Amino acid sequence: MATDHLTHNRPVGHIRHAASKVPEVTVYFWIIKVLTTGMGETASDFLAHLLGPIPAVGLGGIALVAALAVQFAVRRYVAWIYWTAIVMVSVFGTMAADVLHVGLGVPYTLSTPLFMAALAAVFVLWYRSEGTLSIHSIHTRRREIYYWAAVLATFALGTAAGDLTATIGLGYLGSAVLYASAIAVPAVTHRWGSLNAVVAFWAAYVITRPLGASVADWMAVGHTRGGLGLGLGPVTLSWTVAILSFVGYLTVSRKDIQHDVMP
Repeated sequence: MATDHLTHNRPVGHIRHAASKVPEVTVYFWIIKVLTTGMGETASDFLAHLLGPIPAVGLGGIALVAALAVQFAVRRYVAWIYWTAIVMVSVFGTMAADVLHVGLGVPYTLSTPLFMAALAAVFVLWYRSEGTLSIHSIHTRRREIYYWAAVLATFALGTAAGDLTATIGLGYLGSAVLYASAIAVPAVTHRWGSLNAVVAFWAAYVITRPLGASVADWMAVGHTRGGLGLGLGPVTLSWTVAILSFVGYLTVSRKDIQHDVMP
């Protein structure tokens, strides 16, 4: 699902003056996306243990609003601004799912379909309003709002789904294997089947969340829980360094810049 697989659905008549607000979909996009999901998972847990759940949620919410405010303020895609917003969505999306489960006692078997319904509602409203769900069309404020609403819903859904599979017997490593296999399905069915490019993208986008989170949790948790026992802090730090390295490379190389977008 790299760039060439997502462009064939664009209508004829590209325009080059409309600045895109999202990156081009390349292998770097998927690598950073998975890294942000894992980092957001462990960072959320680390902050909750360090500050307490309520202060952590408050801090995460403020940081998310600030990051999105900067993202909406710029006129075109800027790598470090965009990925900072994604990281904060990841952290806060994890907190939202955890608050429902830990704070309010909502089981993952209920929160997972609830977040799924919320994501479906965003997609329905987005499509009825704009006639497309393509990320190559994010060049108006209204489409950007829909896009980020969908992103936030995918992170919350992915968090709940990942925790669900981890707690019903698969564990973190088993969940990682499950989602690594699952993410290949939309890629294969799009490339060699008839799955629409936009559907394939969003399906893979949702799955990256529980995939990255499961791997990060497996690395962080103790041996008694089936993990490597590296700790929340070290895993968060190492994944953050990896994110910064890739984003820095893209900032210099500009390989993630969309050269044209749909009108």
